[in-house]
Amino acid sequence: MPGENLSRDEAHERAALLSVDGYDVALDLRSAVGESTEAVRTFRSVTTIRFRRTGDGDTTFVDLLAPSVTSVTLNGRELDPAVVFDGARIALDGLADENVLVVDAQCAYSRTGEGMHRFVDPEDGEVYLYTQYEPADARRVYANFEQPDLKAPYRFEVTAPEGWTVWSNGAGEQGADGVWRFAETAPISTYITCVVAGPYHYVTDTYRRGDVEIQLGAMCRKGLAKHFDADDVFLVTKQGFDLFHELFDYPYPFGKYDQAFVPEYNLGAMENPGMVTFTEEYIYRGKVTRAAYERRANTILHEMAHMWFGDLVTMVWWDDLWLKESFADFMGSFALAEATRFTDSWVTFANNRKAWAYRADQLPSTHPITADIRDLEDAKLNFDGITYAKGASVLKQLVAYAGRDAFLEGARRYFKRHAYGNTRLGDLLTVLEETSGRDMRAWSKSWLQTSGVNVLAPEVTYDAEGRITELAVLQEGAELRPHRIAVGLYRLTDGALVRYARVEADVAGVRTVVDGLAGSERPDLILVNDDDLTYCKVRFDEGSLDTLREHLGDITDPLARAVCWSALWNLTRDGLMPARDFVAAVLAFAGRETDIGVLQMVHAWARSAVTHYAAPAWRAEGGRLLAEGGLRELRLAEPGSEHQLTWARFFAATASSDADLQLLEGLLAGTARIDGLDVDQELRWALLSTLAEQGRADEARIGEELARDDTASGKRHQVRLLAARPSAAVKAQAWAQVVESDALSNALAGAVIAGFAQPSQRELTAPYAEKYFAVIERIWAERSIQIGMDVVRGLFPALQDRPETLAATDAWLAEHADAAPALRRLVLESRDDLARALRAQECDALEG
Repeated sequence: MPGENLSRDEAHERAALLSVDGYDVALDLRSAVGESTEAVRTFRSVTTIRFRRTGDGDTTFVDLLAPSVTSVTLNGRELDPAVVFDGARIALDGLADENVLVVDAQCAYSRTGEGMHRFVDPEDGEVYLYTQYEPADARRVYANFEQPDLKAPYRFEVTAPEGWTVWSNGAGEQGADGVWRFAETAPISTYITCVVAGPYHYVTDTYRRGDVEIQLGAMCRKGLAKHFDADDVFLVTKQGFDLFHELFDYPYPFGKYDQAFVPEYNLGAMENPGMVTFTEEYIYRGKVTRAAYERRANTILHEMAHMWFGDLVTMVWWDDLWLKESFADFMGSFALAEATRFTDSWVTFANNRKAWAYRADQLPSTHPITADIRDLEDAKLNFDGITYAKGASVLKQLVAYAGRDAFLEGARRYFKRHAYGNTRLGDLLTVLEETSGRDMRAWSKSWLQTSGVNVLAPEVTYDAEGRITELAVLQEGAELRPHRIAVGLYRLTDGALVRYARVEADVAGVRTVVDGLAGSERPDLILVNDDDLTYCKVRFDEGSLDTLREHLGDITDPLARAVCWSALWNLTRDGLMPARDFVAAVLAFAGRETDIGVLQMVHAWARSAVTHYAAPAWRAEGGRLLAEGGLRELRLAEPGSEHQLTWARFFAATASSDADLQLLEGLLAGTARIDGLDVDQELRWALLSTLAEQGRADEARIGEELARDDTASGKRHQVRLLAARPSAAVKAQAWAQVVESDALSNALAGAVIAGFAQPSQRELTAPYAEKYFAVIERIWAERSIQIGMDVVRGLFPALQDRPETLAATDAWLAEHADAAPALRRLVLESRDDLARALRAQECDALEG
């Protein structure tokens, strides 16, 4: 990986030297099918780049990651590939004012989800291709200037196997010679160019609004066609286009709009203009909850928002990644609430997306939303909870601060002023200052250019009659920021905890008195950040916390309830509330949670509380309580409901007693039934997963299940379950598969990693803690950055939660001060999670 890196300084120097007029890229993908005798299967890539010298100097380089280069021609002059190509860059000298570069190379198909990914469907043997480039993997497919500010138009042509269809950013058609040719794109960055090719199942529709007409397409593998609900995908797509055309006053600028659901995808989705790619996990093979459809709709709208935020107007360098990702994350939830059936999307945002942000913002690698991105490895790691979810939270705060109308008018001016260009932070602040009249520079300094999360807590005094005399909000944090918040007062009325008073206030500094609540009756609950207007961790006064312990499920407003669940979880993670108290709240109130997305998040937190934050001596008891509670709520849930399905999955994940495991076996065999519960194929894998982990399903039994579901999804489940079995030999094999070999694809390697470490198998994986620290530097050097990240994160010995593991981590960090910064960051983050777990365990042990 080090030789593949590109620094910010190098990118800025190159941008000052040249501008790009256009690319012609010709790919021959016929080698994707049939037998191959090559050690690495390759395809021919011929790239013609037309560019001008606009600055001083006559040397530069073009980026290319390829096994070999056949020829390089600059302005008609042949360059020796053996001299100018080092495996990652082609050196160019003797530049003229106007230049034409032609590179003929053999590029490699990928099995890691980076570049041109090649997938062979185990179900029918068909081959499917797609590209994924962000932040800098277009250079794995064609030679280019791989940085976001050297935008250019592209013309692609692709020669594909007979019977295939090919798609790219622009509209295309197959010529009489069999070659697919695509319309020239508008000026775009390298990382959002795209090619999808293969025997995909393809469905079409049309979006119309006034004079605007957009051809829509949606595709998936043939094996998934029977599960593909394209009508719902098109419905959300049309709703999004309606809203964004109305809000942005700038017609969609990239012609047609295809959406491809592709296999073994590393991301949720990617915003390639005219050719958006998604993980095929968004095509549901069994019954799922409304929350799953909401997540998919959010992703569809997130990527659509990128057509304006990111594709039409793009950041100069990855420092301002937030200019696209924060906006898209915010607009995804905004559009869900405004334009679709998912009107409660801000509840999911408060409970789910912000949890990701809160965790990331408390790690040692926390960074400002506008980050310091030194190179491409930094960029890859900054697709994180801060850039996405904290950025979106801050934009929600900005809308409250500047006003919705001013915010949207600022966006409209931003698009029109910078269309097809590149921007920095100041460009956006300028238009927002124009439309809001607010000092955006001061706001930006506090919110975008500093890191960390604030804690807001109420401080209240009462008179002799029990009425509020003063209510203040206390703020903690290294940076005391301005917050626009709502404070809600709640009281118990006929068994319900309802809000009876609410005020909005601007909070700044250490202590802010909130006007408008003096004289109010004593509340049972004071909720700072009611309606989730700002980004902060919420604390409670003692009376409010006591109320939540007894009446959390009585809060009638789903958003307020979600904010309270999130606050209790933050207290648990921070070692201020014993893990067993959080588990008690889950057992008491999760069965009454109406929002299915919140319920699923609470389930995940409950399992994490027992696995990581409970005192070791209480883990078994905590696990038993969760399984008992899960089975109780499963039996109480309405037959056939999404709540029943959610509780079934929770029970399956927590079952450990002999009686519980016998029930799972019975549900699989059909000898046990729970009224209304449809044990479809995906639920079967969930049930079998626990049986494998507990030693009740051997290789033969797992193989039988694969025979029932001999598909790509089934194969991933099988590989994960094989690695999850409680055997020293199994763990050794799993370790070798991902550490000593790179034969597995990204998806299958991820499945092995997911199966390797199970909470019930701490002793089995203990010997691998020392091995982990011995191999990670080699893994980072030898593997692609995506696989390196997966291995370093996924195999960290988090379940060896002892001071000795913390000491071993510190020793590695001390001895490897010169290791790649991105690798050190990953280890530091895992170290912080481990230290947090140990602190929380100490808190929980005091309760025992």
